[in-house]
Amino acid sequence: MKLSTALDYAGDPRAAADSVRALEQAGLDTVWVAEAYGFDAPSLMGYLAARTETVEIGSAIMNIYSRTATALGQTAAGLDNVSGGRTILGLGASGPQVIEGWHGVAYEKPVARMREVVDIIRRVLRREVIENDGLIKLPLPQGEGTGLAKPLKLLNRPGRPAVPIYVAALGPRSVEGTAEYADGWIPTMFVPERAGTVWGESLAAGTARRTEGLAPLEVVAGGLVAIGDDVKGCLDLARPMFALYIGGMGARDKNFYNDLVSQLGWAEEAREIQDLYLAGHKKEAEARVPLDLLEATNLVGPRDYVLDRIAAYREAGVTNLMIKPAGDDPVTTVREMRDLVDR
Repeated sequence: MKLSTALDYAGDPRAAADSVRALEQAGLDTVWVAEAYGFDAPSLMGYLAARTETVEIGSAIMNIYSRTATALGQTAAGLDNVSGGRTILGLGASGPQVIEGWHGVAYEKPVARMREVVDIIRRVLRREVIENDGLIKLPLPQGEGTGLAKPLKLLNRPGRPAVPIYVAALGPRSVEGTAEYADGWIPTMFVPERAGTVWGESLAAGTARRTEGLAPLEVVAGGLVAIGDDVKGCLDLARPMFALYIGGMGARDKNFYNDLVSQLGWAEEAREIQDLYLAGHKKEAEARVPLDLLEATNLVGPRDYVLDRIAAYREAGVTNLMIKPAGDDPVTTVREMRDLVDR
């Protein structure tokens, strides 16, 4: 099992990136860079490539709407070159709030678009001439554009003909597609003991059609980490994020995270959190996040308890444990987790 962490995308991400070298030396395998509507991910990923030596550098995530599929392919090729083959391209559909509200692009057909984007990126990296007659029209359809369009292939020769592509997916069709054609899967609010109930059928259906030549699907999941006999209070640090995602990340009838928490078994609480959050009562929404949900999605407690949680994630198929150290000494936490993960 690999060990990874995600950089905070608020505040000064360069300051956070400067700490990655120490985390790398403590045993970190992968660092994930988010984008949302903050600084762009590729700039920080390139900076990390120059500051580190062995850690994998992944986007978690870049959306599939605000850049063309070929631009994403160019980015993957360029980052993989400057990192010496350490890039993971993490992609996701994001949601209407970011795609339409921030980028001004229609949020349409995310499942079909993801499949085509991944296909085009892989063809870009293989230096194939790019033509497509699906949802994403390359080159432009007859009668559109200047008429001067010419099918092209990537000018440079990538260091690797394939960069790992991981997909952030929650819905059944998205998860099924991910299991079919992606190199890795990035779920969120992952409860190891209930993951099979929510996603088992989709994963099995996709795996049955898995693209020939792909290795088994990598799975990236985890949560907040605090190791000790009196650390349960650290779970409160996760409440604002859970309340935001469950209550405010999307409209009342279109919130993927609220739907997920309901499917995981906390439907009543999910409705109450959303009602409170959308009414402007954010603190009350945070207080309503169930303690057992926080315990199930994080690794906070005595050493033996955390070791048991690691085993649960491993049993659920997680191959890359993404952690967020809760204390003031993340290097020590990563070193302790490295020891526990390798047992």
